[in-house]
Amino acid sequence: MITLVVLAVVAIYFVITYNGLVNIKHNVEKAWANIDVLLKQRHDELPKLIDTCKQYMKHEQDTLEKVIQARSRVSEARESHNVEALGAAENILRSGLGQLFALAESYPDLKANEQFLHLQSRISGLENAIADRREFYNDSVNINNVRIEQFPDLLVAKMFNFKAATLLKFAAEELKDIDVSQRFNG
Repeated sequence: MITLVVLAVVAIYFVITYNGLVNIKHNVEKAWANIDVLLKQRHDELPKLIDTCKQYMKHEQDTLEKVIQARSRVSEARESHNVEALGAAENILRSGLGQLFALAESYPDLKANEQFLHLQSRISGLENAIADRREFYNDSVNINNVRIEQFPDLLVAKMFNFKAATLLKFAAEELKDIDVSQRFNG
C-alpha cells in the first residue's frame, strides 16, 4: 500500500512537472510568435518608407541601401528562426533607421510629407512594441532555461528532451547610458 502511494505521488509529480514544462515551452513559442508578427509588420512598412524617402533623398543612396540590406537580413533570420542572427540583423537595421531618420532632418519637404510622418510614427511604434515583446520573450526563455536545469525538474526535462531556448541579445550600444547633455548642446 505504501509503495502504491509513493508511486502515485511520483507519477503525479511527473505529470505536474511535465505539464508545467510544456506550458513554459509554449510561452516561449508564443513570445517568439508575437515578435515575429511585429517584425513582419515592420518588414511590410519599410519599403513604403524607403520609397517615400527616395523621392527626396537623391544623394543618400548609401543609407537607403543599408536599410534595405538590413531589412533583408532581418527577414532571413526571422524566417529561419535564427535568434542570434536576428539580434545582429536587428542592431544593423535599427542603426540604419536611426541614420535615415537623422538624415530626414536635412530635408524639410520630406519632414513635412504626411506619408513620411505617418510611416515614421508607425515604424517607431513598431520598434517600441518589438522592444517590449523582446523583453517578454527573454523573460520566457529565462524561465524555460532555469526550469529545465533545476533539480528535480531536470529529470523530467531530460527524459522528455526539453531544450534550452536562445535569448534575443541586445547590442552593447543599446545598453550604454545616453549623454543627455550633448542633446541640449546641439
